[in-house]
Amino acid sequence: MHRRITVFTLQVLRNPPITPSQRTPLYSQLNPFARGAANGLTFFRFFSFTPVHRRVPDSDDPANLMKEDGVSVCSQMWIENFREPDRLVSNLTSYLRRFELWVLAYQKVCADEIGAYVPRSSITRSALEDLLALRNAVLDNRFKWGARLEFIIKSPKDKTEYESLSKRKIKAILTTTQPAPFQDKLVQEVLFMILEPIYESRFSQKSFAFRPGRNAHTVLRVIRRNFAGYLWYIKGDLSVILDGLKVGLVMSALMRDVRDKKIIDLIKMALVTPVITSPVDGEEKKKKKKRKYQKKKVLAEDEPKPDPYWLETFFGFAPEEAEKLPSWGHCGILSPLLANICLDELDRWMEGKIKDFYCPSKSDVIWNSPEGEAEQGNTSWPEFVPTSGPDKTRKMDYIRFGGHILIGIRGPRADAATLRKQLIEFCDQKYMIKLDNESLPIEHITKGIMFLDHVLCRRVVYPTLRYTATGGKIISEKGVGTLLSVTASLKQCIKQFRKLNFLKGDREPDPQPCFRMFHATQAHTNAQMNKFLSTMVEWYRYADNRKKVVNFCSYIIRGSLAKLYAAKYKLRSRAKVYKIGARNLSRPLKERKGQSPEYQNLLRMGLAESIDGLQYTRMSLIPEADYTPFPSNWRPDHEKALVEYIRLDDPKTLEEQRSCIREQGLVSPQDYISMLVWNYKRNAIVMDQLSLVKSAVNSTKDLEKTDFATGAIIVITYVLLPMPLMFFAGSWVFSFYLYPILAILKHGGVIRLGRIGDGTLSKFYTLNL
Repeated sequence: MHRRITVFTLQVLRNPPITPSQRTPLYSQLNPFARGAANGLTFFRFFSFTPVHRRVPDSDDPANLMKEDGVSVCSQMWIENFREPDRLVSNLTSYLRRFELWVLAYQKVCADEIGAYVPRSSITRSALEDLLALRNAVLDNRFKWGARLEFIIKSPKDKTEYESLSKRKIKAILTTTQPAPFQDKLVQEVLFMILEPIYESRFSQKSFAFRPGRNAHTVLRVIRRNFAGYLWYIKGDLSVILDGLKVGLVMSALMRDVRDKKIIDLIKMALVTPVITSPVDGEEKKKKKKRKYQKKKVLAEDEPKPDPYWLETFFGFAPEEAEKLPSWGHCGILSPLLANICLDELDRWMEGKIKDFYCPSKSDVIWNSPEGEAEQGNTSWPEFVPTSGPDKTRKMDYIRFGGHILIGIRGPRADAATLRKQLIEFCDQKYMIKLDNESLPIEHITKGIMFLDHVLCRRVVYPTLRYTATGGKIISEKGVGTLLSVTASLKQCIKQFRKLNFLKGDREPDPQPCFRMFHATQAHTNAQMNKFLSTMVEWYRYADNRKKVVNFCSYIIRGSLAKLYAAKYKLRSRAKVYKIGARNLSRPLKERKGQSPEYQNLLRMGLAESIDGLQYTRMSLIPEADYTPFPSNWRPDHEKALVEYIRLDDPKTLEEQRSCIREQGLVSPQDYISMLVWNYKRNAIVMDQLSLVKSAVNSTKDLEKTDFATGAIIVITYVLLPMPLMFFAGSWVFSFYLYPILAILKHGGVIRLGRIGDGTLSKFYTLNL
């Protein structure tokens, strides 16, 4: 009762009554602030008896269509699709109607456009109305891809008045290449949020590009883990598919799992609608002369900043397999997903070939289990006799990164040639692309296979074998073994540096000054190059020669900066730059001596920037390669969390957990809270927690004793609930924690919930009541 009075008072204070426009005598009597108010009693009457006039909600406000958060809607879609990954999806229009997804798409696209996140509360009503109009146009089949002049909704940074444009500008807009309209990106984003969870639950674990939680590092770790022992490799380039396929092939691949007509028609129109591009001949004829003095571009307030120099430089190091990004028609960000949908048929076909090819041998050291999954021995040391005779296990593995594939085969070369022939026929029938033997070369491991700028090769090692002979004597012998090596290609690194104009010459690398940073300060330039070097160290993290290749990168960057500083400060040579600025270029370089106070004094007064020296100037400072073990059936963290959530939410799992609780003699928190509330209502006293869980404590000695204070907190919390909801309250609270097997522990007024596996508390969830 006291709580209700308090809430009512707050509502009155927050929503004062609407005052009339004309001051009548009645208004003068009721208004405590008007002249002639008698005393403070009138003020009290005003707040005590005046009824509250609540604002009537505007039925036309688009914000009323948002019943829940867009992220929760997306989470629900991911859970549903991972719970039933093989079901045929036929009703996606209901998600297309959800206005929460459109608002979330607007936030994401605005973040890309203006470089800042827009909270939902900051979106103006006019923008929401335009967004609702766009949604209705999509649902009513009135939306057109690639509009140039007529927009339903415009970007926040687009201030152009298209109605007042001249004919020449309108013609230029209609005939030249233009970026994708803002409204097209919104529709693409909504379609992407709807389709991605459907296909991520279906995609093969052998594909790694254009997917969340997977990257080039994952591919290298999988290769190091699973490709040890393979002698023959087939490296294929199917990136022609990323340039585009026939619309019929794309739609047939899409309709294998999705049968929603609205979604299918939207994507088909995006692929069929022609994209207007500028003619090449016109560009060659009308060459604009470069201005002698170009003004520095000033960014607008809502315009995102361009990529910094160090990031642009690192993008130039993208491996060949990651350079091409598909862009099909007006699909935009949907294109990589559509490419994976089409290539998923190849992944499934290869998985079938892997199962058919597997032939175990009992006399082999590895891969001799009947299932073909659990290996015996250490796969990093596959064998001590590197041969592949008829008595060896025959096995094959496959991996795909975008349009590039890598197949490892343990067996005779004739099997690799047969597989290559079948692969050529499959690509011809399914994707209508012509491949030949040269596009799918068969290479031996001894020659080195280049993939993602890393070379896969085999190193011969001589380990010391120790075993116990007859009589207990320990014998040590030198053995011969092979080890799969994943090495960064130094030749490819030099090629990339030369492409970025950091090197010249073909024989010996000679660093060139990076004049792009000529007008930047020494502190800013060093900071940019340190970020670049840190990124390179992370890129070559899993390379066996990580120290060597990063040391080479550090030498090139340091030499390039030394030549830049020599030209900028007129020091003539790199040796003089190193003499003044030290090996890591951390000391300030000045044009003339004695023109300014000492650097330390300026630094102390805050008049100079602190100059950080270049990192990794010595090989001892470079970290070693990362050899962390990689699990055989690896999955990204978000997929593992989804699978675990679905497993715990399964009714069978709940029944197993309840039976385990009964066997262990524990009391679930739901039953425990219900007992507390029931005893308080029946006996009007607060029962001690220790007496309620005495039976559970006797059977489980690991549970800690709890005190009276926690029981009082729980009783006070749940006594205020209505009686019908009393027993439901505990179950509702703990259903958020996925119904784990629970045990009650006391730590400072906090109930800890532990999931029991094999009779031991393995994981804890904390809930503050």
